[in-house]
Amino acid sequence: MDLVIAKKDLLRLVARCQGVADKKSAMPALANVLLAAEGNALRVAATDLYLGVTGQTHAEIKTGGAVAVPARDLLERVKAMPDGPIQITTTEGAHTSLKAVGSPRRYTLPGLPGADFPQLPAPALDAPSLELPVELLALLITRTHFSISTDETRAHVNSALFEWAGERVRMVTTDGHRLSKMEATVSGSSATATMLIPLKAITELRRLAEEARAEKETPMVAITQSGPSAFFNIAGMQFSVKLVDAQFPPYQQVIPSVTERSVRAPRVAFAEALRAIALAANDRTGGVKLSIAPGTLRITSESPDTGAGFDEVAVDYAGPEVTIGFNAKYFLDVLAAVDDEEVILGISGELDPAVLRPGSESSQQSYVAVIMPMRI
Repeated sequence: MDLVIAKKDLLRLVARCQGVADKKSAMPALANVLLAAEGNALRVAATDLYLGVTGQTHAEIKTGGAVAVPARDLLERVKAMPDGPIQITTTEGAHTSLKAVGSPRRYTLPGLPGADFPQLPAPALDAPSLELPVELLALLITRTHFSISTDETRAHVNSALFEWAGERVRMVTTDGHRLSKMEATVSGSSATATMLIPLKAITELRRLAEEARAEKETPMVAITQSGPSAFFNIAGMQFSVKLVDAQFPPYQQVIPSVTERSVRAPRVAFAEALRAIALAANDRTGGVKLSIAPGTLRITSESPDTGAGFDEVAVDYAGPEVTIGFNAKYFLDVLAAVDDEEVILGISGELDPAVLRPGSESSQQSYVAVIMPMRI
């Protein structure tokens, strides 16, 4: 293989692929990225056998071919190259050379033949597909990712439920202590699908979506479900994920249809008070007490090791008083994910879950977070 490619184009592709490469795998090829040159394009790909990402860009190809080289090592060396074109050549034994054109700087890397790299899956031609704005995909993930369980032994909640039915799309996550649900309308859609996307894939998708937004690249993402996999075409990359084969909990049963008390609170002031009082909470539980009274939301915490904390926020509420314990972090995650000036807190009894919604919603989008109480 012998080619010349612009540093910025190579760096963009390698940076987007290396997050998927599996550094701890017993299969050496999975710690690598594939460089495949054909025609007038270089394709870069990575996989851990569950996730896969591939993209291509223009290059001056003198001799085609394919080689797999260590992902992190390649990224560090491309970053260290001066701006401008880079020449990539391979020799027998898959040794790969990177040289800055017009500069003496050069690196060599050990590699594997391209044929040793696993083949990435591809969607069936007739698989159902949905297009939605990158902004919306980023919002769906931002408002729900934090309540995905990190327990990899519980695959059904170590993932996000993504559903679309006609023009309505939905993402739901839960870890058993809290639940987040975001819905939106996508005009012109008619397909129906349900998929469980694992946490690692959600993390990579969020990164890809945020990068696409920052660089103002292609404004739409195409999502295709095909067999056991889903495919996301985003910002010139195809991201594939092996979906989780499990049953997501019946989340509709967890979301209270009504709550006895409704409190309208200023989001930023509520978050600042929670963050401050959580400093004095028990390190293990993070528990704080929320006491609502007419016009006031009081936040208290008490720990034999760290003392006590107290603060209050002026709120719009005129009902009877009630006090309930919660994990402060669960509220803070939700308050950081929404950007409305006010939030609506729904509370019933001491043993009932709290419901948190943005202060204003439209028929196009809706969001709700459910947080289970705790004894303090």
